[in-house]
Amino acid sequence: MSEFLSQRAVFTVDELEQFLAERGSRSPNTRKSLLTYYRSRGRILPLRRGLYGVIPIGSEPDASAVDPLLVAVKLAPDATLAYHTALEFHGRAYSIYSRIVYVSTARTLQLRLGRYEIRGVPVPPTLRAKGKETFGVTVRRRWGVDLRATDLERTLVDVLDQPRLAGTWEEIWRSLEMIEFFDLDKVIEYVNLLANATTAAKVGFFLEVHRDELMVTDTHLTALRRLRPRQPHYLARRKRGPSRLVAGWNLIIPDEILNRSWEEEL
Repeated sequence: MSEFLSQRAVFTVDELEQFLAERGSRSPNTRKSLLTYYRSRGRILPLRRGLYGVIPIGSEPDASAVDPLLVAVKLAPDATLAYHTALEFHGRAYSIYSRIVYVSTARTLQLRLGRYEIRGVPVPPTLRAKGKETFGVTVRRRWGVDLRATDLERTLVDVLDQPRLAGTWEEIWRSLEMIEFFDLDKVIEYVNLLANATTAAKVGFFLEVHRDELMVTDTHLTALRRLRPRQPHYLARRKRGPSRLVAGWNLIIPDEILNRSWEEEL
């Protein structure tokens, strides 16, 4: 069991059973006794049914000692860090949030872990319909756990598609501007998969504003402009403050974004 714990920061009961079975023990009583013993010693902490965190030696057995990202990807077999959490995963978030968001095709769960709120949201239905749930998913191993997260291209589109999961527009804009490079062909491929005209226009507008920094060509913008809505749509569902129509994208965009008003506050 010590070997098992030394290789993991978070584990499920199923993983422990597999480990024990590989070493010749298949008795449920053995598993139960080990969990009881190591829990009493403060080496493991139950997080939810069938899921445990491993407490580093010398640390107090509380939730603050457990990496919330590792917990999030254990809440469903295909749990994938997404939206603002993916920006944090890639080191491209302007701010660090206490809300952790993952996507999954399974029943999504919510969990409070110390100061963190872990929340699951469904994979976009269009991806499920096309069998593309894992499009743009990258994997990085940390403390014996495969951390799945959306890559930068998918994250760009996702946070513009569902800004409520990414914070304020200032946070979104500043975070995306920390990314030096996108595979723009992949961005457009993902926009086509989502099949949302408003989202296509949002992505097109962002890329047009940053065309020099991101080496955006007319070909990329034309491909996105073909997907724009036929009638003007609001970039933000919560229409607070003055806005203006950007006719090239049929988007009604808050002055806050057009004028980058957050810079005036510095």
